[in-house]
Amino acid sequence: MIQSPRYSAIIVTLSYDRSAAVVLLPPISGGRLQDARLATWLSRATLGRAAGQQVRLETILAALNLQYPAEGVAALRMWGQTGERPDVWIAAADPVYLEPRLDHLCLHALDSGFVPPADLAALLGYLQAKLAEDAHYGFARIDSWLYVRSTVPMASARLPSCLVDQQLPNEFMPTGAQAGPYRALRSEVEMALHDSELNAQRQARGLPPINSLWLWGGGHAPAQRTAALPPLFAGDALLRGYWLCNTGVVAPWPGSIAACLAASAAGFVAEPDFAADDIDALEDCLHALRAALRTGRLSRLQLIFHDGLEAQVERRDAWRLWRRRAALLA
Repeated sequence: MIQSPRYSAIIVTLSYDRSAAVVLLPPISGGRLQDARLATWLSRATLGRAAGQQVRLETILAALNLQYPAEGVAALRMWGQTGERPDVWIAAADPVYLEPRLDHLCLHALDSGFVPPADLAALLGYLQAKLAEDAHYGFARIDSWLYVRSTVPMASARLPSCLVDQQLPNEFMPTGAQAGPYRALRSEVEMALHDSELNAQRQARGLPPINSLWLWGGGHAPAQRTAALPPLFAGDALLRGYWLCNTGVVAPWPGSIAACLAASAAGFVAEPDFAADDIDALEDCLHALRAALRTGRLSRLQLIFHDGLEAQVERRDAWRLWRRRAALLA
């Protein structure tokens, strides 16, 4: 069960659909779903694809009819990692490779597979010593993520590097007068990285160089407040930070949809923690959600799949007998 001294008070003041659940799941399109009953069930739901590129938190808040934060997203993620509210201006600093092409640059997001912990530690130490010793900003590392803190707020990109991967970065960078400090810091970082020993070592190992940092989600963390939110069962740091900021109930993924239902007197938001290619675990989750809908424990589901597919499922959808297997699942 979730332990929280504020849990009963939150239940009393809920303004969201108390019998609805929002669940994030691995990719399902492209014929990955093998169970014919589940395919029929989802085909009778309202299916679609997400419009545009969104941070996962933004998609979930849209499902809950809540506004995505205008700033301070990186600070919220740090809050979710540490459990404490940052008290300085923070931006996420994603290591990236900007590949020069004939007439433009192409951004390559470098996840943990391309930047092992030793490289990340070396990158942090190098930038801190080279740039931040006497500057108004500094760099920090928590787990596999880098951050930049600054005494002078600046504009930053809105999307993380993973959503800009293989695209022209200029289209996603901040513009206008307030973007000056952002451009200056990015230029300093790129000049410092140009001749770094770390990149020479990485290229010798067949890895792409880290020649820039993608700064996004900048701002101060919002002040903590109490807001009506369903319980969250997830390990995603940004989701956890948003819930902590709003004094929501937060717990790790408990291992099953049944455990989420048992620990929640109302609806919930969950992100199961299993491998993306574990189709059996995915189908087990869907079977449990289908059963909860059929028995009336839940009245509505918002299923958000990592390949951009979304399904809004209601109990009455079972009567759409004329619907065949949806093309989006094939």
